[in-house]
Amino acid sequence: MRTVLTMAVLAAMLSGCGKGKADKRGVDHDETLLSVSAEGESETRPDLATFSAGVSSIAPTSEAATTLNNAKMNKVMAGVEGLGVKRDDTQTQQLTVSRIGYGRNRGQYEASNTVSVKVRKIDDASKIIAAATAAGANILSGPDLTVDDKEAAKTSAYESAYKAARLRADAYAKAAGLRVTRVLTIMDSSAATPSPYYPMEEAVGAAADAASVGPPIRAGMNTSTAQVRVDFALSK
Repeated sequence: MRTVLTMAVLAAMLSGCGKGKADKRGVDHDETLLSVSAEGESETRPDLATFSAGVSSIAPTSEAATTLNNAKMNKVMAGVEGLGVKRDDTQTQQLTVSRIGYGRNRGQYEASNTVSVKVRKIDDASKIIAAATAAGANILSGPDLTVDDKEAAKTSAYESAYKAARLRADAYAKAAGLRVTRVLTIMDSSAATPSPYYPMEEAVGAAADAASVGPPIRAGMNTSTAQVRVDFALSK
């Protein structure tokens, strides 16, 4: 884990408060308000791979193209599910049938079918992709490598962000000859972190040439980010 801090610190001395009355922000008349913004990061190894696989077929009529494509796609799905992918982890993304208006296939029809496939063991992704191409898939993209339980993956980032805020608050308080006495508010301001995307065009070609050998899949590490703003009360 590593921590990246982006600190925006605002210190304001309270004045004009009558003795015994508390400021609406929760600061007593003899305290100083310190607002600290911090960012924390945590790294988690992905445990879910999602890729798209499909088939595109060309025939003289729309019916022939569709029939041919359906037969090929059923083989692809059988190959994928034969390696343990559950039906609930596959989802149809797109079905198309269109007349080709250019090139050597002009006047014919193209049918395509693409599905999304979730692989819940990263180590199985390579052989499942190879199985899809061996079964006839000629459309392939991905994989998108993510963490299935995103909230759990960010827990360490939340902790890191708060610890960073407290560390900086202690430093500012010491520099001002004060000490942190209370935590007034903790506000989460985390933004979603995009997951890395790894294009598969070159790997797909290799799998098509040698169906028994899948493309190399490296899980790497995904980074989760959390931002927090904490208001502290300082006093002597």
